[in-house]
Amino acid sequence: MVLFDTHAHFDAFEAEGSVAAVLARAAAAGVARMCAVGSSEASNELVVRLAQEHPEALVAAVGYDRDQLDRPRGAEKLAELATRPGVVAVGEIGLDYYYSAETASAQRALFGQMLEFAAERKLPVVVHSRYADDDTVDLLGEFSTVWKKVFHSMENLPPLGILHCFTGDAAFAEELLALGFFISFSGIVSFNNAGPLREVAKLVPEDRLLIETDCPYLTPKPFRGKVNEPAFVARVAEVLAEARGTAAEALAASTTANAKRVFQLEA
Repeated sequence: MVLFDTHAHFDAFEAEGSVAAVLARAAAAGVARMCAVGSSEASNELVVRLAQEHPEALVAAVGYDRDQLDRPRGAEKLAELATRPGVVAVGEIGLDYYYSAETASAQRALFGQMLEFAAERKLPVVVHSRYADDDTVDLLGEFSTVWKKVFHSMENLPPLGILHCFTGDAAFAEELLALGFFISFSGIVSFNNAGPLREVAKLVPEDRLLIETDCPYLTPKPFRGKVNEPAFVARVAEVLAEARGTAAEALAASTTANAKRVFQLEA
């Protein structure tokens, strides 16, 4: 199988000096490419550097996530990082009302600014949404309208982006698909209580489906108790393939092609 992990965090691996080993294990598992995702000033700088050091394996996404509410202090730095080689998306950005509902208004303002930033640079977005379906759809709907204006077209538009680590219901998925977004599933689909999520995953069209680890979090079964890493995205592919009634090799191939399309990489 040739796999593409569309969402991986490398901060912890960098801190413990294990990036090279993690990349080697990923390659051995068939993971040809990974998107290293930033979310803060420090992690944005890290993923850009790693993408430059490992261009054969890594691309990068940079942005300010929902907890970076003092973001304006780093706006100029983010603009500069977004022009660097290997940067293919703006993210991780979005909304999370599960832990931080009291900052919902500020989160929406930051998310809106990040979407505007992405549109100005014609970069797709990598979006987090938890307990914020309605606001996420509203803001992404506005982004979709702007995206069409930026490209002066209603047809043959580059992909708008990804709703990563999807855990929502079928209605939320349908709204995202109608807007033109790709939907990415993580190791959560392997959990015992994830039957409803696997049912939703069966509804996502083959050409909009993506896989990820969101490492070092959300380790899939049967590797629970270990630190998650990109090599384990193979297990996500296996679980989704079983749920969708297809071969893991076929799902790996289609999700890799989808990742290349959304990140506007070579075919």
